[in-house]
Amino acid sequence: MEKIGFGGSCHWCTEAIFLSIRGVVKVEQGWISSTGSDHELSEAVIVHYAEEIIELKSLIEIHLHTHSCTAQHSMRVKYRSAIYVFNDLQQQLANDAIVTLQSDFAHPIITKVIPFRQFKLNQNKYLNYYYGNREKPFCRNIVSPKLKALIDSFPHLVNKDKMNLS
Repeated sequence: MEKIGFGGSCHWCTEAIFLSIRGVVKVEQGWISSTGSDHELSEAVIVHYAEEIIELKSLIEIHLHTHSCTAQHSMRVKYRSAIYVFNDLQQQLANDAIVTLQSDFAHPIITKVIPFRQFKLNQNKYLNYYYGNREKPFCRNIVSPKLKALIDSFPHLVNKDKMNLS
């Protein structure tokens, strides 16, 4: 099993997205930090996946298309647009994927490919937040539209059983 970190928007949204993908075995939701100027903890997830079912490039493509990967805003420290890598091969694959996927976007991708340094797990009551709280206003109004976009853009990668789809 492989793992990779992703950050960019609310970790409840990011967690729900990756929990909904075939080949994702586990998602740890909380805060991740890197090194240098990215040393502060930022909302993110660690995605554990079976690479024989889903490729890293597909996970990166989903990540870029399900958060504002081209937008600079005042909350980027809390919601850093990043791919947190655990080794040199992931670093190369992530950088190559961003270059390849740039043509999907009208503006430059700002997502950083940076080394994983530290992770802090969220409180248990907030883990698996969407799938435990689908009817809460945040889930209905913010997370559900992102999952609908995921289904529309990546139907072949969605775990239909997890999402209760036929």
